[in-house]
Amino acid sequence: MHLEEIAFHVAPGAHAVLLLDQAGWHGSAELVVPDNITLLPLPPRCPELNPVENVWQFMRDNWLSNRIFSSYDDIVDHCCFAWNKLVDQPWRIMSIGLRQWAHRF
Repeated sequence: MHLEEIAFHVAPGAHAVLLLDQAGWHGSAELVVPDNITLLPLPPRCPELNPVENVWQFMRDNWLSNRIFSSYDDIVDHCCFAWNKLVDQPWRIMSIGLRQWAHRF
């Protein structure tokens, strides 16, 4: 359903390429990929190629590291705080995910 939703928003005549890490659930044999989408798996063990890894690192570096959590709920609360703080800074998300090499072509 997720791929169908993405495919729906791809402009007519355009084609989307989705980068995927090597997580096991990204490679199901039952996955149906719409014709206007190509899945491009990243090489294994290459977090520097996956911008979301940099997002998590930014959150850890700025809001989640060097603290002791008192409970599971405390961890969830801090993670929600960090996520919401980052979502309020869309320019930061764009700069974290920017790959200069991807814009040279």
